[in-house]
Amino acid sequence: MQLEHKNNVSPVLQDGIKNYLIDIDGTITEDVPNEQPERMASCAPFPDALETINKWYNEGHQICFFTSRTEEHREVTTQWLNRHGFKYHSILFGKPRGGNYHWIDNHLVKATRYNGKFTELVEKEVVIQVFKD
Repeated sequence: MQLEHKNNVSPVLQDGIKNYLIDIDGTITEDVPNEQPERMASCAPFPDALETINKWYNEGHQICFFTSRTEEHREVTTQWLNRHGFKYHSILFGKPRGGNYHWIDNHLVKATRYNGKFTELVEKEVVIQVFKD
């Protein structure tokens, strides 16, 4: 693992290592709502997602799935990820449902909206909101 611990505080990633937080439903597989948990075990992964995420993992990046699925779906979710061969370090459950996220943090946060296919990430200039000086 590419983490460095300093004085028992949360780990710091080494230079060049990214920390990917990746949604599950609608991003790496079909959009399965929590109200239909029976579909969680049988949905198929998007092949480009599996290939890309495992490539990032093999390159040493941190992979954390961040999902709106609840803790009661932990077992079916981990079994599904493992059965399909996804490589990852952790899963966070209970992400707020919906969208229109506005993440505020003391660290730089980069966001990439999934729009149907995992491809190479490219740099693009966009307008963002920041706090007024």
